[in-house]
Amino acid sequence: MTMRRQFVLDDVSRAIIEQLQEDGRRPYARIAAAVGLSEAAVRQRVQRLLDAGVMQIVGVTDPLQVGFSRQAMVGVRTSQDARIAAEKIAAFSEVDYVVITAGSVDLLVEVVCEDDDQLLDVVARIRAVDGVESTETHLYLGLAKQTYAWGTRGPQGSTQADAGL
Repeated sequence: MTMRRQFVLDDVSRAIIEQLQEDGRRPYARIAAAVGLSEAAVRQRVQRLLDAGVMQIVGVTDPLQVGFSRQAMVGVRTSQDARIAAEKIAAFSEVDYVVITAGSVDLLVEVVCEDDDQLLDVVARIRAVDGVESTETHLYLGLAKQTYAWGTRGPQGSTQADAGL
């Protein structure tokens, strides 16, 4: 896994990101009024944040509302370099999240499926990947918390040296 450059966000960038986390379609004029910048300055700041890979603005769906009734997290143990298995499993269309871990499993794989039959198929395909020793599937029964606000909790401070982020 490659380490990326980390940016320390200034208070204005944090405020802009928080505004967009509340409503990704919020007009720049409203954001500008909330953070004390001009609309043009907000537009430029957002573009720099996007270009630097600090944030993305995307539409997020609720899988249950669009026909996917089964979600699960699959723990995967491997007998070889976990990165190789992770790359292969990440290519599955039903997989939306793969992370290499330290602990009792080597990978955590989130899958979103139409039904139990599709989940069984996906788990069988994961087990067939070279180097996969075993899997442990955890079905999602309910959602207690889902947030996209982690991007504003970090080191405080202004970093004009970091491209005005």
